Amino acid sequence: MGYKVVVAGATGNVGREMLNILAEREFPVDEIAVLASRRSLGTEVSFGDKTLKTRDIEGFDFTGWDIALFAIGSEATRKYAPIAAGQGCVVIDNSSLYRYDPDVPLVVPEVNAEAVEGYAKKNIIANPNCSTAQMVVALKPLHDRARIRRVVVATYQSVSGAGKEGMDELWDQTKSIYNPTDNRPPKKFTKQIAFNVIPHIDVFMEDGSTKEEWKMVAETKKILDPAIKVTATCVRVPVFVGHSEAVNVEFEEFLDEDEARDILREAPGVMVVDKREDGGYVTPVECVGDYATFVSRIRQDSTIENGLNLWVVSDNLRKGAALNAVQIAEVLGNRCLKKG
Repeated sequence: MGYKVVVAGATGNVGREMLNILAEREFPVDEIAVLASRRSLGTEVSFGDKTLKTRDIEGFDFTGWDIALFAIGSEATRKYAPIAAGQGCVVIDNSSLYRYDPDVPLVVPEVNAEAVEGYAKKNIIANPNCSTAQMVVALKPLHDRARIRRVVVATYQSVSGAGKEGMDELWDQTKSIYNPTDNRPPKKFTKQIAFNVIPHIDVFMEDGSTKEEWKMVAETKKILDPAIKVTATCVRVPVFVGHSEAVNVEFEEFLDEDEARDILREAPGVMVVDKREDGGYVTPVECVGDYATFVSRIRQDSTIENGLNLWVVSDNLRKGAALNAVQIAEVLGNRCLKKG
C-alpha cells in the first residue's frame, strides 16, 4: 500500500522537478494529484510515463491524501497549507513561510532527519532555502568531526532560483546584447543579468544584509547548530541552473585537508571531485540533473588557526528544492507514516 500524494504548483520549475524525482526514485505512489492556480488549469505535466492534467487548488479537498508537496510561493502557501494540514494531509513546503516557525521542522535529511518527527504539531514540514541546503550537506560531516565555529560564504546563484521569469530574462537579455535594436531592460532583476553579476538577492534589511543572506544564517543555525556563526554574501550570476558557493570554515580544533576530503567522500549526499589540475573541480554545468552536492577545492586556510576552504556546487532545482522535498517525504514515510 502506497501513498496518496499531491503536488501543488505542478506547472512551475520546482513542481515539475518534484514529479520527475518522485518517478525517478520510485516513491510508492498509489494516487497522485497535480494542482495549479486557475490560470494554469488543465495544463498537462509528466509523471513517469503518464501525462496528468492539473486541477484547481482552489477548493481541492485534501482529506484522505497523505502528503502534499507545495511549490507555490509564500502567499499561496499561507492560504492553502493550513487547509491541507487541517484536513489531515502532511504539507512539505518549499516556500520560506514556515522555515523559522519553532513548531515546524526545517529538514535536510542528510543533516537532521530526526527533526521530521516533530511534524505533527502543525502537520507541516519546511524545506530550506536552496543555498542553505547544499551548504549544510557539506558542513554536517565536518562539524561532527571538529565542531564548526564560524562560516563565511559567498554564493554564486543561478537565475533558476528566481523561477521561470529569471531564466527567461537571462535568455532574452543575452540574445539582445547581440542585437542593438532589441533592448531588454531588467524586469525580474534589479540590474542587467546577462554578462553581469548582481550582489543582491531578495530585499535589503536594516543591517545592510539581504534577506537571502539572513536566510542562510538563520537556517544554518536551525538545521545544523545554533552556536555556529555565519556571514553570507549572496550573488546572482548569469547561469541557468546550479548554485555555487565559496565556503570558508573555521573549526574549534584543527582538521587536516586530507582528513576532511576523506570524511566528505564517505558523507551521504556528497560527491568529492577535487584534483589539483585543470578541470579537476565541478562547475554548475556539470551538476545539472544530479542528486549530489559536489565539493571541490578543499584546502587549508593558512590565515586562521583551524580553517578550511571549500567549493560547493549543486543543482538548486534538485537538492536545493525538489529533491530535498521528496527526500523529506521518504523519511516521513519511513519514520512516521509507515506505508508503502
